Amino acid sequence: MSDTGSEEDVTVLREEGVSGGSVRKGCDPLVLTQRSKLQQRRAKLNQQINRELRLRTGAENLYRATTNQKVKETVSLELSFVNSNLQLLKEELEELNSSMDVYQTDSEKVNVPMIPLGLKETKEIDMTIPLQDFISEHYGEDASQFMSEIKEFMDLRQAMRTPSRNDAGLELLMEYYNQLYYLDQRFFAPHRTLGVHFHWYDSLTGVPSCQRALAFEKGSVLFNIGALYTQIGARQDRSTLPGIHNAITAFQRAAGAFLYLQENFSHAPSLDMSSPALSMLVRLMVAQVQECVCERVTLTMEEDDLMSNLQAAQEAARVSDVYSLVLQAMSVPLLKDYVPFSWLSVVQVKTQHFRALAHYYTAAALCDCSDMIDEVKDGGSAVKALMRVHTRPPDTLSLQQPEDRLRLGKAHLRKAIIRHEEALRLHGVCKMLRKMDILQEVLSHAHTRSLEKYSDIDQEDDFCEIAEAPEIQSHTYQKPDIKTPDFSSVRVTDMFHRLGPLSVFCARNRWAGRRLCLVRGEAGLGLTLRGDSPVLVAGVLPEGCAAEAGLREGDYIVAVNGSDCKWAEHAEVVHALKGCSERGVELDVITLHTHEVERRAASLSPSSDRDVASQKRQAGDSDRGSTSLLNWSWRSGGGGRVTKRLGSTFSLPFGSLRESESMY
Repeated sequence: MSDTGSEEDVTVLREEGVSGGSVRKGCDPLVLTQRSKLQQRRAKLNQQINRELRLRTGAENLYRATTNQKVKETVSLELSFVNSNLQLLKEELEELNSSMDVYQTDSEKVNVPMIPLGLKETKEIDMTIPLQDFISEHYGEDASQFMSEIKEFMDLRQAMRTPSRNDAGLELLMEYYNQLYYLDQRFFAPHRTLGVHFHWYDSLTGVPSCQRALAFEKGSVLFNIGALYTQIGARQDRSTLPGIHNAITAFQRAAGAFLYLQENFSHAPSLDMSSPALSMLVRLMVAQVQECVCERVTLTMEEDDLMSNLQAAQEAARVSDVYSLVLQAMSVPLLKDYVPFSWLSVVQVKTQHFRALAHYYTAAALCDCSDMIDEVKDGGSAVKALMRVHTRPPDTLSLQQPEDRLRLGKAHLRKAIIRHEEALRLHGVCKMLRKMDILQEVLSHAHTRSLEKYSDIDQEDDFCEIAEAPEIQSHTYQKPDIKTPDFSSVRVTDMFHRLGPLSVFCARNRWAGRRLCLVRGEAGLGLTLRGDSPVLVAGVLPEGCAAEAGLREGDYIVAVNGSDCKWAEHAEVVHALKGCSERGVELDVITLHTHEVERRAASLSPSSDRDVASQKRQAGDSDRGSTSLLNWSWRSGGGGRVTKRLGSTFSLPFGSLRESESMY
């Protein structure tokens, strides 16, 4: 799904980074396209609103703190000016956020405009110093050696602020979102804060929010993924079947992004990410999917076919119903004054417009296909289909009689004309909608078509009693399928992988490092190694060379003779140890604090090892997915194999070594 016809067709550049990954580039913010100018004006307004809010906060604090009446009067006057400026800025921002025509298709065909979302704006932040400090303090590494990784990450964040409106822009946002997982694991420890503040502006009001939690950054990026999908969907040419298909896919994925955000992120500081707002956005996207489905039916229908007209009528009624639900979601107390008036007006217009279309297509089936009903051999099935399309049987009318079908068709046309006129009235009430010529054209065309059909079948000498048309039973042949974003489709590599394997070297783990010299004795080195990346000391022979050097069970070997081996395989470390000289080999090892605590507990109560291990395993299973996943331990299993367990103590008898172990 791409937007090849957009005005900002941007080439995606890839640069080979230190980690072998790629840094994608966003749109050039200086390119003066309609959308970029809109985003620049929105960003400028966000900054002005932020400044006015801070002025108001300061003035309110001064008003409460002072006892001088003259100062209070001056501050009160200043507050009135600030509030007036804020109101004007918010109205201007609302007008920008209501600029739906910027995101619509450039096709010459006339389509009903869709409602897209503008992206959330964020401030540029510099994470260099906090990341360097954490690398030095927590990992004990030379932070200057990681400047390329830090710059690569900062470039990626800068690029994701201006994604292009196509698949490349979506991949850019998803790449950054996936990198945030690694950033969280590497640098956001539960016992300390990184000291980085993430600033994001509300998508609709421009009100700034600031948090230190990385979840806020993740949630805001996820919101922008959904918003970008809405822009891609609104940009499609829905006068063609491929365009309709792409629009359906985009709006379904937008709904999935907002639903995922609603279910997985709570306590949002900004209103656009609150549960009621996200629920409303999901309903809005589902309604726009349903509208595209209806457009596909009307695009492929045969105008003189009975069943095609009845299907189009039920699809249009379905669209009207789902937009009614959107209207209810927008009218809840929290959102009533938050949702832009233009959005509310569009939803009201579409509710009336598609209800009018439902009556129009039913009238077309009754009036234009009347001869077809009489000619078919099984006329009863056609009459049953006409009965099913109504919510109740027509009063005093028999659908088997052509005259009654004509009267019912006229009744449906009258209802269609009334609904069309209501849609036009609602359109005229909103100043922003009056500027949208394409919507005016769609509504006027539909209204004129209903009037012309009514005048064609209306007879001056018709003195029959006016019939009352029942409502149309809504139905759809394709229900919306909400699709959660597939983050696995964009593969990324950990930019900070040089810090070591994430299972050990992460922010949630704490360890102590030391350097020791290991000299081979007559009986060998006296240790058992297992695994790789990094290699684990699974056992130490009592009174052996390794024990005398200070090596302990549960240590990880991170360097041999000054050569880093965090990512080394088992065979590489074994080869380095076997090749040691008579002077011995110098080892850098670390001990996880978790292992140290377990070792002390086991030494204090050796008789209760089995109970402790059982309790640890239960705790590890209940906390799976959090810090317990990072505390690796091993237990010998049955059948001569060694199984990996979480949270259990080491129990490796030297008398029965397994095939996966190696003793030296």
